[in-house]
Amino acid sequence: MPRSFSMRGVQGAADRAVQHAWSWMLETAPGSRVHDVQEDPRFQHRGVDLLWELPSGEVRGIEVKGDRQTRRRYWFELVSNVEKDTPGCFLYSGADLLVYVFLSQAELHVLPLKDVREWFLPRAKAYALKQTSTKTGAIRYTTVGAVVPCHEVLEAVPSVLHVPLKRRAGKKAEAEEVSSEKETSETVPLAPTGTDSE
Repeated sequence: MPRSFSMRGVQGAADRAVQHAWSWMLETAPGSRVHDVQEDPRFQHRGVDLLWELPSGEVRGIEVKGDRQTRRRYWFELVSNVEKDTPGCFLYSGADLLVYVFLSQAELHVLPLKDVREWFLPRAKAYALKQTSTKTGAIRYTTVGAVVPCHEVLEAVPSVLHVPLKRRAGKKAEAEEVSSEKETSETVPLAPTGTDSE
């Protein structure tokens, strides 16, 4: 039986993941600019959430995933909507980088999608497939993904970056984090909370 969750329940986690990704990009390349294209239909269908405009003029497409699970495992979406038979973001995304934020561990992983896909696809059958059910309004749909231990990807794909996040200081910030976690933990998804639209 697939686990289920509501889009409202995970939106806070997705927003925080985007904020962490945004901060990392600006710190990594001072003088760069980040453009939020999550609501832009031209980029939604390409699996791109943010555009990272580097000082050199190069523009990179970024997909962001926020994960609240305590285990360090990636969830690579292979089928985004079983009912409509649509491919998952891991397969179709035109993003250059997948920024995967583990919120519970305060870790940010930067996965060059091309490199990770090339490593994963020949080995796909070795990993368990898991389903999750998402409800948006009256519509419910099923998503399928592969669960892949982070250490296997980090060891096999040298271009993947692992970045510890700075914890927010102060009791007020801690209280906000705890409150936000409680608010979004009614039903914890097996899948990470992405920023994709169905």
